[in-house]
Amino acid sequence: MLPDPAVQRTGAATPYGELQAVERMARRRPQVLIVGAGFGGLTLARKLRSVPVDVTLIDRNNYHLFSPFVYQVAAGILSAGDVAPSVRKLIRSFGNANFLKAEVIGIDAQNSRVLTDHGSISYDYLVLAPGSVTNDFGNVTVRNLAYSLKTLPDALGIRNAVMEALERARWAEDPEQRRILSTFVVVGGGPVGVEYAGAVIELLRAVLRKDFREAELEAKVVLLEAGPRILPLFDERLAASAARSLQKLGVDVRTGTALKAIDQAVVELADGSRIETGTVIWAAGVKASPLGGTLGVPLTSQARVPVTPSLRVRSLPNVFVIGDLAAHADLPMLARPAIEEGEYVAKAIHSLMLDREPEPFVYKDPGIMAIVGRGSGIAQIGPFRLRGLIGWLFWLTYHILIVDTLRARFTALINWAALFLLREPPIRLDVSAERHQAPD
Repeated sequence: MLPDPAVQRTGAATPYGELQAVERMARRRPQVLIVGAGFGGLTLARKLRSVPVDVTLIDRNNYHLFSPFVYQVAAGILSAGDVAPSVRKLIRSFGNANFLKAEVIGIDAQNSRVLTDHGSISYDYLVLAPGSVTNDFGNVTVRNLAYSLKTLPDALGIRNAVMEALERARWAEDPEQRRILSTFVVVGGGPVGVEYAGAVIELLRAVLRKDFREAELEAKVVLLEAGPRILPLFDERLAASAARSLQKLGVDVRTGTALKAIDQAVVELADGSRIETGTVIWAAGVKASPLGGTLGVPLTSQARVPVTPSLRVRSLPNVFVIGDLAAHADLPMLARPAIEEGEYVAKAIHSLMLDREPEPFVYKDPGIMAIVGRGSGIAQIGPFRLRGLIGWLFWLTYHILIVDTLRARFTALINWAALFLLREPPIRLDVSAERHQAPD
């Protein structure tokens, strides 16, 4: 019997999509390469456990950052280890997955390879889930003089900066200098800015009252929002409730106030006014990872990649994009869309392996929520609107359930209980790592 010429032409290097159906099942398992170990990438890897594929997960960091808790690290409520479990530990039970720590620097879609700082990796299906980065909107002074609140190093840097500012204020003899060093400006009235402003004012009150009582320092937190109100994604009444809660805590909430520039110890506003401050925290927006620019397709204004209803790049049918990088139905850059997209792509890849076109992705919005200081929060769940202690408890319960490890859940509960009962953030160390050169 003569061999089938079509089968003869297929080899180990033949792209998976070009193999005949029988060859796909018999020759090898498809290689799924996931770029990014955030909510979308990790969810996808978890859902692919039961699919006959080999999964490689790549990220520049060897930890999975639980981003809703990043501001709590900055405010001294949680430690870095509480919000960033090891990726290798999280996928240890996934029999078909492995992790590589690498920086992705490009994509060779024509040859189905991803380029990293350690070499290239081939794939049959590529899923881009690199997340987002801070958006300074081209403001050089923000880039150079403000502390962004996005990554884990950002959060640790802010915590150190706040504590260092208080230590410097303690030594300052000039009352005006003490006032400037004890004034903190948070830019951005979205969930991150609002939650951090509420948390840091409580940190400052506790620290000043108990640890700097002899210095007579009085901290001030100013929250700036360029739009007409804070929390624009929320119902207007909930946003107003959050603003009142912040004001009760002592936060100076200023809406319709855009930052123009940052100078030494001064924030210049678009209306011509100025705020003297020693520390500026930037939480005014994000944009998609620059990795999308390597695909060679037009991007949106937030650098997101337009995708088809099946979350694929139109010109690259074996490349999926999920999370903050995907421009689909105007979904916000939040954890929940990334999680649902990760779940969907696992099913889509399985369908493609069986020569079935995936059904379009449909987002099931579970709602949004935020907390505003100790014991106060807001939640918008379908037709329901929760605020105050009930909103805070709802936020706490939801996030405890989706935290990845039992240790993190236990630690978070203990620290939140200490904050609620003792009114004192448990972590307020100023620890900066320094590199030491080896002796000659």
